[in-house]
Amino acid sequence: MNIDEIYMQLALDKAWEYQGLTYPNPAVGAVVTFKGKILSVEAHQKAGTSHAEVLALLFAYEVMSNTQVSIDPYNAKEVHSFLLNLPQNIFSECTIYVTLEPCSHEEKTPSCASLLKQLNLMRTVIGTRDPIIGHDAGSQILKNVTIGVLEEECKTLLEPFIIWQKKAFVLFKLAQTSNGKIGGGYLSSKASLKHVHQLREVCDSLLIGGNTVRVDRPTLDCRFTEGKAPNIVIYSKSDDLDRTIPLFSVKNREIKVSNSLDFLDEPSFVLVEGGEGMLNALKEKIDWLLIYQTPKLSSNNLTYNTTMNLEFLHQGKKDVDLMIWSRHIGH
Repeated sequence: MNIDEIYMQLALDKAWEYQGLTYPNPAVGAVVTFKGKILSVEAHQKAGTSHAEVLALLFAYEVMSNTQVSIDPYNAKEVHSFLLNLPQNIFSECTIYVTLEPCSHEEKTPSCASLLKQLNLMRTVIGTRDPIIGHDAGSQILKNVTIGVLEEECKTLLEPFIIWQKKAFVLFKLAQTSNGKIGGGYLSSKASLKHVHQLREVCDSLLIGGNTVRVDRPTLDCRFTEGKAPNIVIYSKSDDLDRTIPLFSVKNREIKVSNSLDFLDEPSFVLVEGGEGMLNALKEKIDWLLIYQTPKLSSNNLTYNTTMNLEFLHQGKKDVDLMIWSRHIGH
């Protein structure tokens, strides 16, 4: 790896921490350096809030000035205004690394490309171009731009965003022991459970099987994040479900029972939770799998007794658990 690739990898790793959580925006990471010294490593965290470049520049300024700024870092307009009112050329010896081409458009947040141009950074290093026509061309207004550093890795990070422009991005979440068992109550750490609830908060719908409802009698809320419970689609051949279970008593959400998966043809983010039956039923529809693997062995008989080819894309940790983002290949 050369030095540009090392810094870009840091930006990628940070962005993966928020993969899916930025929906409907893409996951993006950014790093700011000064004469080879890392000043900040940040990522976009939630749609409608500051982009990765903006956060990275704000926190880089705090390091450079040895001060703490008393503004909300996630208020994009406020941070843009603050950065533009700093002394001229304060970032002129800095380089910014960003996994995705800085946005050239203005919607909920101001244009990052315009911000970078006015701040007059020494270099801008970009992983991959913005694939959305009308959002691209940010690099064209900047000087001293390098494009294509760890491009394939940056495109992989961007893949969910590309998919949900055209159809549902289907993410199957599963939790298992190190010997592949899935039964016996909660397997995952509290950090993993919280992460699942964060994904539930942002997805368009949580898809589960009728058998899961009948046997597990789940609630499927967001109590670990105190957020809004997801809308539910129950995939079932028959609607013989017990409406008195906790699932149906959660307020402010929609629950649909359907024997069709046609809704997956519509652009959206669909999180799937279920067992072997659901995995087999959706095998040709699943884009990615998110595996939480806990460091324990179990004698429980329940497992995913199926055959699938996966490509591991990124590995992280949630407390003691291994968290593996995987692509379903061959479907």
